[in-house]
Amino acid sequence: MSQEKEPRRRFLRQMFAIVPVSGLATGVALTQTACSKPPQTGSANELGATSLGLYEPTYFTKEEYTFIEAAVDHLIPSDKFGAGALECDVPVFIDRQMETPYGHGKLWYMQGPFHPDESPDMGYQMNLNPRQIYRHGVAETNTYCVKHHDKVFVDLSKGLQVEVLKALDAGTPQFESLPSRTFFSYLLANTKEAYLADPIYGGNKNMGGWKMIGFPGARADFIDWIDKPNVNYPYGPVSISGMRG
Repeated sequence: MSQEKEPRRRFLRQMFAIVPVSGLATGVALTQTACSKPPQTGSANELGATSLGLYEPTYFTKEEYTFIEAAVDHLIPSDKFGAGALECDVPVFIDRQMETPYGHGKLWYMQGPFHPDESPDMGYQMNLNPRQIYRHGVAETNTYCVKHHDKVFVDLSKGLQVEVLKALDAGTPQFESLPSRTFFSYLLANTKEAYLADPIYGGNKNMGGWKMIGFPGARADFIDWIDKPNVNYPYGPVSISGMRG
């Protein structure tokens, strides 16, 4: 591995290991959904039947979906060292998750009273499910962009898009329906999940995320390599269904 490649891999490992507190419920719920019942359309991407140019979102509107595409392209960009979010069909994964029990909030207790200011130890405290978080979040981000830059998010320059995402991460925009940082936390957490989940769930196309971080996937065993410390593992990743990368 080259010296210049290692910093990016280290950065990605650190980024994937750190999930904002407000996004913890997202990752747990998504994992539970994936383990209990994969989306029925999930295997299509793994078999090569899905691509961003042909995919028709099932939940997001066209405007919302182009927002997701533009945003995740900044969160995990592609470069000469590996695939980015778009190459790995991250928007496809997020859209499909909106049609699962997770997206509808059916994995959580969603009855009031709600106390958003309580400690995260008290559990999820918003009256919005992930579908609603995205719907309100995209709309209010576009409203913020028009107010400050006279254009919706996707029409901004790349530099301004980055500044808007940084503002969301900091919680600077004051949204009416939810904290702006909550929306960003869900977007970031779902992007990470899409980049690293098995391809059967609609993301990580061609196992690009696994290749980027050197993860071998769902191989049956590694017994031949247990007693070989500091030896590079020579094989590519394998998906749950047996696809090899």
